[in-house]
Amino acid sequence: MKRWRCYRWFTLPFCVVIPFLLLSSPRGLASLEPASLTRGAAAQTWAQLRPSNEAPRLVASSPEQAKTDQYTLSHEKYKKAVAYSRAGYTLYFLSYILGIIFLLLILRLGIAARFRSMAESASQKRWVQGLVFVPLLLLLVDVLDLPVRLYWHHLSLHYEQSVQGWGSWLRDWAKEELVTVVIGIVLASILFAFMRYSPRRWWLLSWVPLVLVLLGYIVIMPLVIDPLFSKFEPLSQQYPDLVASIKKLTSRAGVPVPPERMFLEMASQKTNAINAYVTGLGASKRVVIWDTLIQKTSRDETLFVVGHELGHYVLGHVWKGFLAGAVALLVALYLMFRGLYWAIDRWGREWKIPSAEDWASLAILLLLLEVLLFFSSPAINWYSRMEEHAADVYGLEVTHGVIPNSSEVAAHAFQALGELDLSDPNPPPFITFWLYSHPPVSERLVFAHNYDPWSKGEKPKYVQ
Repeated sequence: MKRWRCYRWFTLPFCVVIPFLLLSSPRGLASLEPASLTRGAAAQTWAQLRPSNEAPRLVASSPEQAKTDQYTLSHEKYKKAVAYSRAGYTLYFLSYILGIIFLLLILRLGIAARFRSMAESASQKRWVQGLVFVPLLLLLVDVLDLPVRLYWHHLSLHYEQSVQGWGSWLRDWAKEELVTVVIGIVLASILFAFMRYSPRRWWLLSWVPLVLVLLGYIVIMPLVIDPLFSKFEPLSQQYPDLVASIKKLTSRAGVPVPPERMFLEMASQKTNAINAYVTGLGASKRVVIWDTLIQKTSRDETLFVVGHELGHYVLGHVWKGFLAGAVALLVALYLMFRGLYWAIDRWGREWKIPSAEDWASLAILLLLLEVLLFFSSPAINWYSRMEEHAADVYGLEVTHGVIPNSSEVAAHAFQALGELDLSDPNPPPFITFWLYSHPPVSERLVFAHNYDPWSKGEKPKYVQ
């Protein structure tokens, strides 16, 4: 289950393809909680890290200890978890409201049209105009959104979820903007080239090229993008014994994951959270484990988390997400096409945007995607919750008989996850429905504690 740090990817590459990225992004183990709620899309990317300190090691309960049959927090941690979560929920909805307001102002005040004029005065060549216009618009939108991002990082520091200094955080933000602008220029160039070629069918003709570009992005992300923001090394380099234990799980699963596909991420430089995830496609596909997970949980708990990630790996969730995301992208492009022409017919003269092929219409597309992402979030998150639950089931089954008392170990792992990440102990049903990409930790813990088809004479779902 991915620790989808859904920070507000309110820029073109992640607006034009938000449904695609949400459905095909890397899968991690951590449940969605406040830091994930500040909008956007993209799964386990650099933005997902909540900087961290080393916390006390959480060791699984022994059989003699009380069973972990429900998610419980001390009074102090309960208050912190509720306050932290509620702040995240508030910022999520606030960011959408502000995002729509900012884009409407950019259009009504003629800022998008002025950026367009600046780009056209720079050159008669369309590709040069794109190099001027796209960065101006994307950077303006993200700078306007920056106060929300800054406040969230302030809260993460306040609640001791983050240990990343402000200088490091701003450097990451700057690198994030650079990557976004580069990808944005590529995607915008493709989109507007097809708009000029076929004003009425660009939404269909641009679909395949956009899917291919984003497929390439998913492939290179763990190889090129992620290392810009975190340090990675082969898991076997520091933890050869853990690699050997993982081999037992992969052998039982019948799908061996080579040691060279297992990586350690030095997340402790930035976050107190614990997590692991599956990312990449083809030659770049890999299982990544945060060093904080190994430091703060027992070996058996870490193996359960790896079992969960193997579930994503074996059940093909990245590819399935890719295909579902490709379909969602086609639908999004069509809705953008219809909405764009409707908006230009109604407000084009006021906004000084005469046609869809005008560079300034990109601001309208961002506005449309802002609305589209908001109302599609429940469906996207429902899909994600299904896959995360399936990975939980797989993790429980693949560790059964390999890890002693595996159900209790899994339940305690969720307890540790909730305590360290200050997961909401009782999220409102509407919030779970609208925002949660994973089942709430409390539900996952109870399921792990009670899942036992073997004693009931039932057949396991995935691992025989």
